[in-house]
Amino acid sequence: MPSVYDLKPAFQNLLRPLVAALARMGVTANQVTLLAVLLSCAAGAALWLQPGAGWPLLLIPAVLFARMALNAIDGMLAREHDMQTALGAILNELGDVFSDAALYLPFAALAGVSAHWVVLLVLLAVISEMTGVVAVQIGASRRYDGPMGKSDRAVLFGAIALLAGLGVALPWLDYVFIAALLLSLLTIFNRARGALRELG
Repeated sequence: MPSVYDLKPAFQNLLRPLVAALARMGVTANQVTLLAVLLSCAAGAALWLQPGAGWPLLLIPAVLFARMALNAIDGMLAREHDMQTALGAILNELGDVFSDAALYLPFAALAGVSAHWVVLLVLLAVISEMTGVVAVQIGASRRYDGPMGKSDRAVLFGAIALLAGLGVALPWLDYVFIAALLLSLLTIFNRARGALRELG
């Protein structure tokens, strides 16, 4: 199914000159991965500590975009500049899960938000990423099937943060989270089915 992840190749092409420059400077893929996690934790902490303020919400979209760029950069450094390591693979997968939790769980503290929907959505995000990794364990490739993958979650929460930060009323937010939950369940199913089909 369509996903924001499908835009990744074009995004990577834009970042390739920067990646080459970072490699020449001696920046490693693991350093970029850790930077993305620290940035996510800092933004999430700001939102958690000041859920009534507008600036942490307006910061979230920028941080999400920066995180997507950093995630693309660390992968390109690893693949295209001979930096692939076992530690890097672990950091990459765990870093995404930690970053998602750090950025999205604080939304549960926002006024008018039903915290249980946010917690459930983060839980399903973890399960969907685990499903993608389990595909490798059974001999298939890492699965990134949508429709609610990492990039799609970033667009969703970024849009919510932007609107809330601008003071827009969001009385329909529970319905958005419920729809995202259903799409997350479909993502888990698609990733599992894709892995099994790949194995024939």
